Amino acid sequence: MSLLTVEPGAVPAGEDPPDTEERHRLTAVTGLAALSLDAMASVAYGPEAIVLVLAAAGAHGLGFTLPVTLAIAALLAVLVASYRQVVAAFPDGGGSYAVAKKHLGARTSLVAAASLVLDYVLNVAVAVTAGVAALTSAFPALYDDRLWLCLAVLVLITAVNLRGIVESAKAFIVPTVVFVGAIFVLIVVGLFRSSPASTATAAGHASVLANNATTVGALLLLKAFASGCSALTGVEAIANAVPSFRVPRVKRAQRAEVALGAVLGLMLIGLSVLISRFHLQPVRGVTVLAQLADASLGHNWAFYVIQFATMILLALSANTSFGGLPVLLKLLARDNYLPHVFALKAERQVHRHGVLALALVSAALLVFSGGDTDTLVPLFAIGVFVGFTVAQVGMVRHWRTERSSGWRGKALLNGFGALLTGVATVVVTASKFADGAWLIAIALPLLVAAFETVHRAYARIGERLGLGRIPSAPHRDRSLVIVPVSSLSRLTSEALTAAASLGDEVRAVTVCHPDPEDRAQQHALERAWAEWDPGVRLVRLTTEGRALGRPIAAYVRDVTASEPATRVTVLIPETEPERLWQWLLQNQRGAVVAHAVRRETDAVICRLRFRLF
Repeated sequence: MSLLTVEPGAVPAGEDPPDTEERHRLTAVTGLAALSLDAMASVAYGPEAIVLVLAAAGAHGLGFTLPVTLAIAALLAVLVASYRQVVAAFPDGGGSYAVAKKHLGARTSLVAAASLVLDYVLNVAVAVTAGVAALTSAFPALYDDRLWLCLAVLVLITAVNLRGIVESAKAFIVPTVVFVGAIFVLIVVGLFRSSPASTATAAGHASVLANNATTVGALLLLKAFASGCSALTGVEAIANAVPSFRVPRVKRAQRAEVALGAVLGLMLIGLSVLISRFHLQPVRGVTVLAQLADASLGHNWAFYVIQFATMILLALSANTSFGGLPVLLKLLARDNYLPHVFALKAERQVHRHGVLALALVSAALLVFSGGDTDTLVPLFAIGVFVGFTVAQVGMVRHWRTERSSGWRGKALLNGFGALLTGVATVVVTASKFADGAWLIAIALPLLVAAFETVHRAYARIGERLGLGRIPSAPHRDRSLVIVPVSSLSRLTSEALTAAASLGDEVRAVTVCHPDPEDRAQQHALERAWAEWDPGVRLVRLTTEGRALGRPIAAYVRDVTASEPATRVTVLIPETEPERLWQWLLQNQRGAVVAHAVRRETDAVICRLRFRLF
């Protein structure tokens, strides 16, 4: 037995050195840029969602915009504090899935994972459609082409992420800084104004404010709170992608989480203060954020800067999903709940298959919705709040089990967060059920069932393979290599040479059809074979039909039955053309034979590639 030894400091072949691998990971700043775009961009539609609900109670209802926003900001603070604890307790990432798997059981963890998968996919679709909607609002002529624009933006974001999360994070730092800076400038300038600088944006648009409504009930406030909670999607993304950060991963991820909470909370509260200060009313065809920019900065170049920054960041906020979902899919694949291909990484530390799967499903959603944001938004917040609640309950169990220093206070924080997010989950689902939340109610259990089906399949495969058990010692069987041939050429010679190197005995087989022309070709082959005399017997397989693969498979079955102690290998010689288009010139006989032998026998199949260049 030989052992592979590696000198201290050496790197095994095919692996990146540690410093190279770390270079492809995130810092706190790039992590904030790569994983918080969803949450940052939500200020474009979070406050507006609150205002649209409260508008049902007239101007009196709009007066509750700030209190509702403060309640959402309080929930945000609880979530940020809680997810800092999740980052420290589960440095391998996975967020609510990892927490539930350890403390709440497999089924609950799959519910959390399914909810996050749905939310990540919906985030991509909503972000892209919202970004394109901002573009078509500025250029109405593009409205009819919004679906193609959505797909083009999705392709662009996917291509950036396939280059690696660090490269995409660096690309998103500038638009994130511009957007956040523009929003804070808007807020600060607006706080110094006693009246709107301009109302040109809303002029001529119909108000959606209800008339003669003066009472605000608890149900309306709950619906406004539920709608505004769409601004909290993306808070969990950093906890899901801790392995993507550089060492020390936990501290960097925690800093990014706190920075996200602080910036998002300040923006939400600041915008709500301005809504109340300027007494803005929602109007058709104009966003609340556009009205705020108009009122605070005037209808000038600064207004357009904010509009374009909003458009770009909404489109790029899909990067949160591209950073978090592939890591979650990797964890599910590692636990045998998804195909193992999702656990593979490309050379740039990219889970390429997860990125591509997310892009394909998101593209299907875009096609389904026709690029319309309103079709997708009602489904947006539900999945993530299920994950929030599961994570908080799991962390309570975590602290009760660990009982480290200060565990009671930490458990109390998580318990309070579980209560808040649990109530929010019920309210969001109930208030948006008729608007499409029923789709999530169907999709979530179906996704959990799919996870369990894959897990059972891997369990059966593992049992058949004897995984985890020491197998019997290997031994040598007599081997027979069967080579299908149809003519004499260098390819035939190479195939027989390779077969002689692999097995104890080699047999060449050729299929003979009843047509006179085929029989003439068969006799010519047999004469040429006898003249060549390669030392290998040529077996004629006669068939009444035109099948090629089935006669060879039948012969393999006969050999296996008559010689049970012999290992049979079918070696199929094929040419590999010089040009890609020349694959069209191939007759595909090798593929036909391989398919038949694989389907009908247990023989080993080898496909010998003979290069023509």
